Amino acid sequence: MKKTYLDATQEAGRAFYMRGISGPVVMLNLLRFRDTADYSDSPELAPKQPVSGKAAYRSYMAHTRPFLEEAGGEVLFQGKGGPFLIGPEGEGWDEVLLVRHASVDKFLAFARNEAYLRGVGHRTAALEDSRLLPIETM
Repeated sequence: MKKTYLDATQEAGRAFYMRGISGPVVMLNLLRFRDTADYSDSPELAPKQPVSGKAAYRSYMAHTRPFLEEAGGEVLFQGKGGPFLIGPEGEGWDEVLLVRHASVDKFLAFARNEAYLRGVGHRTAALEDSRLLPIETM
């Protein structure tokens, strides 16, 4: 079975923090959606009828945006993905997202916000696989 990535490991989180990024950080999100969202880990968030992974991710973003903006973050770009021009053959992503955070500390505060975390089950239900790459300004 192919390994997937939906959440940061403790080691990856520590390494991210230890990079010592000062100033804004932009998160490159690569997203691959499930055909049908899987709410088995968060049944309390499940809609009455089955929905696509893409629709579940829209619910996640609708829930997330106020908390993101409250923490000084913003969505810079959101677009449809596809197969790579340069990259592994057969690998593609449904959507690409660039999210700017004012700082690493602001990002971490946002990511630990309990009200935000109550809706994260939409993201988990939506995604088959993902990547999150922190980018610092040069």
